[in-house]
Amino acid sequence: MSGLRVNSFFIGNSSGVNFSIILSPTDEETGKFPLGNCSGSKRAGDWDLSVTHGMDASKVTISLSRNLQLCLPNATDCCPTPLCVVERLQVLACRGSVVLAHLLIQAEIYASSSFMGNVSENATVIPNQVFQPLGSCPCDLTAGACDVRCCCDPECTPDLKQLFSASCFTGVFGGDVNPPFDQLCSSQSTEYTPFWFPFLCVQSSLNNTPFLGYFYHGSTSTPKVPSFKIRLQSSPGKVFTGYRQGDPIMTEENEYFTIPQQSMAGQCVGNAPVAYLQNFDVRCLTDLASYEEGLPHDVRINAGTGDFIQQSVIYRTITDTGRFITGSETPQPAEVLCQNVTFAEHYTFVSKGESIEQINVTVFLGSLCDGEILSQRFTVKFLSLTSTNATELFGNPGYQVGKPVRAANMNASDTFGSLNIWQPAGRGLCTSATYTPVLFGLDSFSGCILEVGIDEECSLLRGNVTEKLNALIQATHIGKRDNSSSRDLNDWVEIIRLDPFKSDTNVSTGSLKGFCPDIPANLNIRIIFAEVGAVQGVPWQEILAVQISYSTVIWQFQCGLICENSTSFLPITASVQFIKVPAQPPVPLTRFQMNYTEFDCNRNDVCWPQLLYPLTRFYTGEPYSHCLAKGLSLAFLVLLAAILSNPWFSELW
Repeated sequence: MSGLRVNSFFIGNSSGVNFSIILSPTDEETGKFPLGNCSGSKRAGDWDLSVTHGMDASKVTISLSRNLQLCLPNATDCCPTPLCVVERLQVLACRGSVVLAHLLIQAEIYASSSFMGNVSENATVIPNQVFQPLGSCPCDLTAGACDVRCCCDPECTPDLKQLFSASCFTGVFGGDVNPPFDQLCSSQSTEYTPFWFPFLCVQSSLNNTPFLGYFYHGSTSTPKVPSFKIRLQSSPGKVFTGYRQGDPIMTEENEYFTIPQQSMAGQCVGNAPVAYLQNFDVRCLTDLASYEEGLPHDVRINAGTGDFIQQSVIYRTITDTGRFITGSETPQPAEVLCQNVTFAEHYTFVSKGESIEQINVTVFLGSLCDGEILSQRFTVKFLSLTSTNATELFGNPGYQVGKPVRAANMNASDTFGSLNIWQPAGRGLCTSATYTPVLFGLDSFSGCILEVGIDEECSLLRGNVTEKLNALIQATHIGKRDNSSSRDLNDWVEIIRLDPFKSDTNVSTGSLKGFCPDIPANLNIRIIFAEVGAVQGVPWQEILAVQISYSTVIWQFQCGLICENSTSFLPITASVQFIKVPAQPPVPLTRFQMNYTEFDCNRNDVCWPQLLYPLTRFYTGEPYSHCLAKGLSLAFLVLLAAILSNPWFSELW
């Protein structure tokens, strides 16, 4: 050891163990260290021993308690030489007279180099860096000695400087800490100097140079941390003109009205703002340790017209918690901590135009115990004031990203249909998998595992797989828009189905046991949509066509050493792909556009046909009246410049 303290650990149960320390001199005849006995104590010479007991280990600390300062004249209790302490120690752990463990320590400690004399009151004056460099000789690295090739070193005598005067360090490192900078007029050189240098050079003294520190005293501004708020108008009357589709709903305190929602990564975000006219239905997993309450239900909501409305809340108690709670696999103790928490919250916003008229909230409460996993559900639904039909939407009639795709079965009396994909749970088996609707604009891929026996007949296996896949699509038509009417067939597109097996195709029945070809294990759903317009700046998107096809695989039974009375697994999948196409076929290129590509704005950086684009009706960056006024003002200035530059105008004056 070379410090004043060293730590070690005794591993094991230290009850009944005595720790001691002894000074261990070297045997002069053998040159070995004799093993000490258990009669020592916790102090030996200037050394102290302390023990911190733990459950399975004890911390042993050995520290030195003497002065390590060098001796001044006529001083005691100090170090006479720089190497102050050279000793050997033994640390023993004994139970009774039996040595359980011992530790040998070699200590070589030098005297402290801190100054202990009288301190002078004369403080070193550091020059202001604005006007004078702090380090006038950067190459002076050794105190009290001459640094070779450092001609600015004050310790270098003239005789020593003559030895390296021809090889002195140059530049800032060599002491030229305030050289003339290149922009100075006095530093002009004939080489590499542009002709305009005398016009733009700097007339300044060397006291103001970029090689010094800061020479500009500017004001310092503290950064502003953005808060989770929106600054609204402070004038009396209406706060703002109303909500538009997609705008966040605000509270009375000018904060976002938040409800837990699912992020793009699949996790739940507790402080996600609620967007106007955007429905959602999410589930969030939590336990009792990580459970957090949301916004209180007494928060008043900004209606969009300057008024504030109160939430109408109804509380209900859930008795059957099996749909929301899954138990823990670990055994629970006899006394389990339980708490009354929120299981589900259903929000219904009744709105009219750009304002909110009413908010109805239904809260379901239940008991959640420690070790249980709760699947919370949060739903938001917007209804118009004149209709309470949940399927009737207003605002933008097109699909928005994240909304379920509407489906209908026109061959049944009840036209309600569904277009789903799997949502596996547990082991991922098809028997326990649930369904989740296809969301517009989100490509997805899901699947489940089907258990198949070795004696499975291939034709029955194909039929079973096809039945599982067809159960996802209980519909014949898909709605073009989100508000497609079930009474108008023109609002729907028929699903184009490509059957896995055609009537003129021979399907192999498979003669080998545990081997079946042509299994339709993959369902492919392709949805073609287009952007046909916009409502209040939000794209209006419609579905144009839907195609369903199958991909076949070869199934072969997989087994270990023994294949009898065992089952194999066949994964079946469903994929959804959204394909965006132009709403109208593109206009074919003319012969002029194909031959003269320099006038094509899509192929060149300079677009001459759009020179006057800001003055046309296609420019929507600002109102047309403003563009027209700016264009006329520009034309007037150009005309005035042309008149003033004409020679005959100067003759009139």
